[in-house]
Amino acid sequence: MAKSAKSDRRAVIDDLRKKQKGAERRRGFAIVGVCILIAVLIVGAAAYQPVKDWWDGRQFSDVDLASIGQPASVCGEITTQVMPEGENDHLPTGQQVEYSTAPPAFGDHWNEAGVAPAAMSRKFYTAEDRPELEALVHNLEHGYTVLWYDETFAGDNEKLDEIRAIARKFPGTDNFRFKFIAAPWTSADGDPFPEGQHVALTHWSSASEDAAAVNGQQGVFQYCSDVSGEALKDFMEKYPYTDSPEPMAM
Repeated sequence: MAKSAKSDRRAVIDDLRKKQKGAERRRGFAIVGVCILIAVLIVGAAAYQPVKDWWDGRQFSDVDLASIGQPASVCGEITTQVMPEGENDHLPTGQQVEYSTAPPAFGDHWNEAGVAPAAMSRKFYTAEDRPELEALVHNLEHGYTVLWYDETFAGDNEKLDEIRAIARKFPGTDNFRFKFIAAPWTSADGDPFPEGQHVALTHWSSASEDAAAVNGQQGVFQYCSDVSGEALKDFMEKYPYTDSPEPMAM
């Protein structure tokens, strides 16, 4: 009887141990499964927006720049403003500048390799990753045209798709003809665009004939109520990178 009871207890203990090990294995598999699922979700979330942007932009892959968005008539007249003395200085990185126009076309700016000017390889920015204004103004000095879009269009996926499509027409190569950047203009940057205007094109020109312009330098502006690849094409042909203070700098 004693031997039988002892054997029974041992069998029960062995069975409990077996069940415990099985439960531990299941918990281990569950933990691994959850970790794999989380990793997949993280990778998927990171890849989602680039894949979506590519998918949404396919419709423009065979469309020329001038055919993207609306006709040039959605944009107003091109205006200029002479650059006064002392508004093209290099400042220490981090020192903020209050620009006199919204958005800027010239002015004091940062000068630090890898920071200002922004790299030519990037053509499109959102509010989350845009370089500081003081960096982009250095791009303007080098002959870039900047297409600024306001917060209204930043919240409009259709308009953003058109702006991204325009940016894709300018490869990130060392071909200076592609000196272009699309960037957001936010309420934190300064005054809003004129009423009803959601896009602005700016360029830092060195071809002013106004005697008041320092070294012939002026800012060139064009405001648009909508996205227009045609207007951008015309603007950049009229004010190419060669028409800037430092055209041969990247």
